[in-house]
Formats: sequence, C-alpha cells, structure tokens
Amino acid sequence: MKKKVLGLLLTAVMSMGLLIGCGPADTGEPTDDGSAAATTTEAKKGDSSGKKVAVAMPTQSSERWINDGSNMKEKLEALGYEVDLQYAEDDVQAQVSQIENMIAAGADCLVIAAVDSSALVNVEAQAKEAGIPIIAYDRLLMDTDAVSYYATFDNKGVGTAIGKYIEEAKDLANTDETYTIEFFMGSPDDNNAVMLYNGLMEVLKPYLDNGTLVCKSGRTSFDDTCILRWSQETAQQNCENYLTGFYSDEKLDICATAFDGFAYGCKAALEGAGYKVGKDWPLITGQDAELMATKNIIAGSQTMSIYKDTRLLADKCVTMVQAVLEGSEPEINDKEQYDNGKLVVPSYLCTPVAVDKDNYKEIIVDGGYYTEEQLAE
Repeated sequence: MKKKVLGLLLTAVMSMGLLIGCGPADTGEPTDDGSAAATTTEAKKGDSSGKKVAVAMPTQSSERWINDGSNMKEKLEALGYEVDLQYAEDDVQAQVSQIENMIAAGADCLVIAAVDSSALVNVEAQAKEAGIPIIAYDRLLMDTDAVSYYATFDNKGVGTAIGKYIEEAKDLANTDETYTIEFFMGSPDDNNAVMLYNGLMEVLKPYLDNGTLVCKSGRTSFDDTCILRWSQETAQQNCENYLTGFYSDEKLDICATAFDGFAYGCKAALEGAGYKVGKDWPLITGQDAELMATKNIIAGSQTMSIYKDTRLLADKCVTMVQAVLEGSEPEINDKEQYDNGKLVVPSYLCTPVAVDKDNYKEIIVDGGYYTEEQLAE
C-alpha cells in the first residue's frame, strides 16, 4: 500500500513538472525601430529536447543565404533543438535528395527556402504523409498543400520600394525630362520575383506609358526581363547586349535591378562600356544590402538597395518553428496575398527598407548589421 501511495505521489509530481514546462515562450518580438530584438535563449528543455529541425537553403553563392542559415541555426540551437542545415548550391535535384534524407533522418519540422519549388511537390507530399510540418522560408512553396506557414519579407513591397525610390530620385511625377531604363528581374521559378515585378510596375508603368521612362530594348514584361536562378553572369550579359544594341548613341540612365548580384553585373557591363562613376553613371537599384553592395553604395557605383534584416526574418521563422512543435499558433500578419495554387498560406511579412548613401549609416551601421570597419575593408 505504501508503494502504491508513493507511486501516485511521484506521478503527481511529474505531471506538475510537465505542466510547468508548457508555459508560454518569449517570442522575441522586434523592437519599434524594426531591428531584431534579442530572442529568448533559455528554452524549456522539456519542449525542445530531442527534436530535430531540418533547414534546406538554396545556395551559398549569395551572402544573404549564408547569413539566413547561420542566424536560424544559432537561434534554433539556443532553444535546444538539433539543427540539420544544408545548402543545395542551386542544384534542384540536390535539394530534393537533401529533403528526402531529412525526412528519413526523422526531422520533426522542415524549413525550406526552395531552389525551384515546382520540383519539391512530391517530396513535400512525403513530409506531409510522415506528419512533418513545413515552413516556407522567404520563397513561397508553390502547388502544395503540405506547407503550414510562410516567413518572408513583403515581396511586393520590395518592388514598390524600388519603384518609389526611382520615382522620387528622378522626380518622375514633375519632370519634363525623359529617362532611359532597362529592367533586370528575378528568377521565373521564384514567386517572390513575380511579386517584386508587380510592385515595381505598379509604380513605374504610368511613366512608361506617358513616355517619361523609355525602355529602348522594349523588354519590360516579366517574361522578357526575368533571369533564371538570379544569375549575376546573365544580368551582366544582358546589360552588355543592351548597351551595345540600344545605347551606342545615348546613355542608359537607370538600371532597375531586383538583386544586388544583378547590380554587380550591370556595374561590370557599364565599366566595360566606358561609363564613369560621378560622370555618366546610371541609377542602379538592388536588393539584400549585401556587404559588397553597401560598399558600392558608399563608393557611388550602386545607388540603393533594399535592406532586409535577416536576423529579424530568422527570429520570425524560429518562433514559427517553436509554435508548430509546441502545438500553438504562430504570429501571422497576412492571410490573403500568398496563394500557392493549392491554398492561401498563412504568412508573416517583415518590412523592407530602402537604403542609400544618405541613410545607410543610420539603418545598417547603427542597427548593428555591419560595422564601419567591415565597410572600410
């Protein structure tokens, strides 16, 4: 009888411990100025112990994906999760194989930034059948009902911000001048690229229609301006072709690019064609505020970029993972925009910020993203 009472007491104590371990977690909300706030690193080990989060990233060829992966891995491990982080180096089949192996290895949650989401439909179905939740990271997973949530920046807002920057920098609403412009848009297999293009054209199409902006190549549609796999080399080649074919007797005024890598390609093409910074250099846009891009902005060879604090995006994705694995609802601020062909994916959208020579120090340096020493190297 004493043994039975002792056993009941032990069971009660264990139950109380489990209830205490299921209290609400600090979600690490961003501060009011948009910088990433400190997230909790003191996870309740009872919630995360033994759970594995698999993170599939597209490539290490772009600085931003390296930062995204390392930020997320650090934050997830601080919460007590085991993390399997892999990069596919823009190889579609390699990413399929990586995710298959992650499923086979017993991942409890998958975070996927796709190389080409159309190629992942079958492996995502395998994950769903195995009961593994999927969170899409920065690139929407298309044509699947296996995705639970989506963490990203406001991709249409990125395009709108680029368009408004061009509009204001050239005073398009009031000028009597005409400006030549060429477009370098993102990969056709990335839904983000389409949304960015749509946001950009909402701002700039009226000026193309009224002749304030002139695209001499005539390539203004998404199909005509998209660049597969966000290739810097293709952007450079396209720019070289435009300069040779359409701008031998007139200068190009604006390179509207959707990515810092494209800006680097345009820079190389312009230098090859004899353009000089500070003399006849065009306005060049970008996205991601990479370290090299920020240095180029300071030097004047790139005009602006879209700053996307990957620390903040990683924070939001980590809180999604934690909520999913603990059986709670993550914070969502968009339930309308991201229809992947099978369902409207509940999303959290972070706000992009345009940076240029005038505000990079306040936003990027004072925000702790890069140091003055890094930018001076």
